[in-house]
Amino acid sequence: MAQGFGPDDLIGCYRRGVFPMSDDREDEFFYLVEPKLRGVMPLDSLHISRSMRKFLRKTTMRVTVNTDFESVIQACAIERDSTWISLGIESLYTLLHRGGDAHSVEVWDNNVLVGGLYGVTQGGAFFGESMFSRQTNASKVALIHLVERLREKGFAMLDTQFLTEHLASLGAIEISQAEYLEKLKPALEIEARFD
Repeated sequence: MAQGFGPDDLIGCYRRGVFPMSDDREDEFFYLVEPKLRGVMPLDSLHISRSMRKFLRKTTMRVTVNTDFESVIQACAIERDSTWISLGIESLYTLLHRGGDAHSVEVWDNNVLVGGLYGVTQGGAFFGESMFSRQTNASKVALIHLVERLREKGFAMLDTQFLTEHLASLGAIEISQAEYLEKLKPALEIEARFD
């Protein structure tokens, strides 16, 4: 699936509880994924360890939002052994960003991009897509900032798609797709703005 598939179609996928993936960077097509188990980060359950709190107090890292979406999605795509973010998917999310439906969180150290994440918003739901880190704790800084921002802006849901060890250590949990869809419906009805 790719030809004739645009930003509105992609938004429709998120609203139905599915998301796209490709097999590699050069893949011209992508498929839609609906996992039986979904990762979510309850916004009131973020776990910040004592050592991470200490790091946050002392770090010189700074966080921005929607400052360099293109660099964030590109880093998420290429700075890993294999990627599901094809060039076509990257272009599609960049269009979503320009339309105000995809957002990035950037982490900088001495004006150098060292980490970040991006995702899609609809209503009071943030659909996290991917994150990267070039420096210890940079992706954690991005995620902590994201959760704080979502709380502040009145969001109800942070979808992490899958549960990883990294996300679980920060408080993410796994729920069934049926439970996910039950939580998604009211979240979509909330009027929240990310920026």
